[in-house]
Amino acid sequence: MKRIIQAIGVLFGGAAGAQVYNWMNMGALWNDSAYGVLQKSGGYYMNVGIGALCGFAAATMLAGAIVKWMQQGAEKAAAVPTGELLSGAGGLTLGLALSALIYPAVSGLNGAGIFIPICLTIFLGFTGLRIGLSKQEEIAEKLAALFQSRRKAASAEEESSYEEHKILDTSVIIDGRIADICKTGFIEGTLVIPEFVLEELQHIADSSDLLKRNRGRRGLDILNKIQKELDVKVLIYEGDVEEGEVDSRLVKLAKVLHGKVVTNDFNLNKVCELQGVSVLNINDLANAVKPVVLPGEEIVVQVIKDGKEHGQGVAYLDDGTMIVVEGGRDYIGTTMEVLVTSVLQTSAGRMIFAKPKLLEKAL
Repeated sequence: MKRIIQAIGVLFGGAAGAQVYNWMNMGALWNDSAYGVLQKSGGYYMNVGIGALCGFAAATMLAGAIVKWMQQGAEKAAAVPTGELLSGAGGLTLGLALSALIYPAVSGLNGAGIFIPICLTIFLGFTGLRIGLSKQEEIAEKLAALFQSRRKAASAEEESSYEEHKILDTSVIIDGRIADICKTGFIEGTLVIPEFVLEELQHIADSSDLLKRNRGRRGLDILNKIQKELDVKVLIYEGDVEEGEVDSRLVKLAKVLHGKVVTNDFNLNKVCELQGVSVLNINDLANAVKPVVLPGEEIVVQVIKDGKEHGQGVAYLDDGTMIVVEGGRDYIGTTMEVLVTSVLQTSAGRMIFAKPKLLEKAL
């Protein structure tokens, strides 16, 4: 750093000697035309040399103080809080940028006017620095609000990018359990009800067959309940989908929306799997949440009818799981304890085999 200061002193000293020589010989300070005539004279170079030596000597004497001052300035700058440092630097930058814009208008001044750009730069830079420091808290609040809004926008965009559309088919709407599942909050994303599904429901509700008409009306009531009573996003999709069967149109729509088909139709489930479309089967969900019963456990059931085999009785759990009770025919209409002997999982659901605990005690 000391060498750099000495080099700067030499340059400034030489330039000052040249300007002094021009002023002494031409009577005008910083006369460029005179400089072109006299730059090769011996007196000119002597003045430059003397000025350079004086600049070197002055820089050598002041180098220690300048280096110390710079170190102190760096230490003080390091101790300044980051927010204050950034706001001050921002204000200083804006002030210097403004002075750079004004410079072309004042750069052509002669004589003492050449100091105006320098003074203007110093004044605007200092003013910008002071304004930046005085507005530190306001700038920090604005930046925090900006970053927070951008973070919220980014998180919202990320959330929307991961939001999945759940496309309901006619069977799952008529089934009605989708409303209870939505009520528990296990369904995320947007429920999509295609317009052609609504048309099919309306057609079923207008059927001359009483059973079909009741099923269609039940489906429409379920949709009204989901829209009005439950906190779930519902989208009525009115976009164009190629003509065809309802199941094929559901599969095509799921591909367009990158969503999942919600159904309890076994055949539609298989078609979706073949087409590479994700599917949520309500029946699979119901089977998955049935209570687990292990062989050897004791449960209380009510035998309500006889079974297919001789002496068998049939009972049901609250979730509809059928229990075949060996020797339970004699206990039809009574509530009794049974001992689970085996559990059979079939495509139709879970089946439990048991025998009366009374017989176990008798043995």
